[in-house]
Amino acid sequence: ITLLNQETNYNNTTYTKIENNALETIYLSIYLSIYLSIYLSIYLFLLLIIPDIHIYKSYITKSTGGNPFGWLWFIPSVILLFALVWILLSSREALAAQHLIGTFTITYMVIVLPKTIFMICSLLDLPLKYLFKWQIQPFSWLGIILGTGIMLMVLYGAIWGKTRFNVKQVTFASPDLPAAFDGYRIALARHTQGSWNGDRATLQKAVDLINAQQTDLIVFTGDIVNTKASELEPFENILAQLKAPDGVFSILGNHDYGPYHNWPTTEAQDQNIRDVQNKQASMGWQLLNNDHVILKRATDSIALIGVENNGEPPFSQYSDLPKAMEGTEQCSFKLLLTYALTPEVLDTDIDLMLAGHTHAMQFAVGRLSPSQFMYPEWSGLYMEGKQGLHVNVGLGYIGRMPLRFGAWPEITVITLKQLKMKIQ
Repeated sequence: ITLLNQETNYNNTTYTKIENNALETIYLSIYLSIYLSIYLSIYLFLLLIIPDIHIYKSYITKSTGGNPFGWLWFIPSVILLFALVWILLSSREALAAQHLIGTFTITYMVIVLPKTIFMICSLLDLPLKYLFKWQIQPFSWLGIILGTGIMLMVLYGAIWGKTRFNVKQVTFASPDLPAAFDGYRIALARHTQGSWNGDRATLQKAVDLINAQQTDLIVFTGDIVNTKASELEPFENILAQLKAPDGVFSILGNHDYGPYHNWPTTEAQDQNIRDVQNKQASMGWQLLNNDHVILKRATDSIALIGVENNGEPPFSQYSDLPKAMEGTEQCSFKLLLTYALTPEVLDTDIDLMLAGHTHAMQFAVGRLSPSQFMYPEWSGLYMEGKQGLHVNVGLGYIGRMPLRFGAWPEITVITLKQLKMKIQ
């Protein structure tokens, strides 16, 4: 607690570690973490047991005639139950090293979700059976179909979907864009975040795909690591291959500050942040920590602005948009790189904001995704007047949920166009 109000400097940037209500925020975060862990564990346990009991009593006992071998039905759930207890009792470091949470999550979803869906659908058959004396069970068959579909979607997303890279072409038109930048192309990627567990070939495929777009500029909007800078070591030489005429620029995401690791000291966490920054510099990337650069074409120019993570407690809040914009007044077109959405952009003359953070929860069917219930802007291009926001759903995946379905790993290619105003 004595270290809470310390301030540390990284590359002349002051990071205020804890604000005025810091202690209350920390206590609340700890309480919520414990509460959510207990609540989630109970929820997972009930989802594991209740469908099994229902299916056993309604179907297994009838089909086996009470044979003791019917109890074999519970074996997968018992194994998952022991795995859940082991995860709850294990340290975060041990789990991170072995990627066991991700394996458990996929196995749990493949086994439990189909049974849960089938149970819900089969319960809908009860009124038909007892009130109308129906002999057929249409909802049970629907449950089999839906459960099988969910299982196949999870398996596809875990095996193939998480590396099914998708190049999304986006055009953004603005009357403020200088003529020399008409047709200017930007490749946007974000969120490698410790994905692929040492799979260099997959990351190489992504880097080759980005370079193949032959854009004028490449930008990376945060979460290059999950927790530690050392995660970059197997991939530094691959990421260093990213090249564009106007360079590669990046910002930091919430994971890049290492908030999810139990650091022995604040100095160790501070050093980790410096290591993340230094490794990006050694790869030839330029970090925009509440800073900007002016990109020029002939006599025209645009401003590329980058802010650090803009998060709500307990997430890190280091964004300083006014500071980042100082010196960009002469540019008619301004492009902002931000990890999370930065609402104060609406009060500025920034033309286009490139963001992420939502991951689209790594699951979507068309324009439907569970992320839309948390984030009104969760994927794609959104307009507010002449200002634009593009949300990239990420290139990698969260280690605890190693799958993607529908929300495929994304590389966005943005083409800027000058919007010529019609003269009446």
